[in-house]
Amino acid sequence: MKRLNLVGLFVLSAVCALASTNSEIAGKVVNVIDGNTVEIISIDLERMKIYFFGIDAPELDQEYGDRAKKLMEKITLNKNVVVQITGKDRLGQRIGIVLVEGNVDPRLEMLKQGLAWTAEKNAIPELESLKELARAKKRGLWRQDNPVPPWVFRRQQTMLMPKSS
Repeated sequence: MKRLNLVGLFVLSAVCALASTNSEIAGKVVNVIDGNTVEIISIDLERMKIYFFGIDAPELDQEYGDRAKKLMEKITLNKNVVVQITGKDRLGQRIGIVLVEGNVDPRLEMLKQGLAWTAEKNAIPELESLKELARAKKRGLWRQDNPVPPWVFRRQQTMLMPKSS
C-alpha cells in the first residue's frame, strides 16, 4: 500500500511540474537583452526574463549579435506578448515561445534573416528548415564562411576566463 501511495505521489508531482512548465504568461516586452532573450512585465506586474525556445542568436560580442538584438527589438519591444513556457534552463531561467500580439512568432523572422541558429540539441524541424534556407541564400551571419555558433562562443569565452583559486 505504501508503494502505491508513493507511486501516486510521484505521478501527481510530475503532472504538477509539467503543468507549471507549460503555462502561459501574458505581458509586455520592456527590454530586449539580445537576439533570443527578452524581459517582460506580466499582467501581474512580475518582471521576468524569457529565453526563446528553439533558437540561439549570436552573443552581443559576436559578429551579427547587435543586428540580431536590433531585429528582436523591432519585432517585440513595447509590444504585448503571450509566452508559452516550455521549461527552464539549468539555471532556472524560463524558456518559452513568445507570440507578439498573439500570433507573430519572432523566431521565424530571426531565422529567415539569418540572425539565429536553431537550438544546439533537438532542433525543431520547421525552424531548422528556415535556418537552412537562410544559409542557402547566405543571409545574415551565413555570409560568413564558418560562423561560430553562440554555444561554442560561450564555451570559448568561459575557457578564456582566469581560473579562480
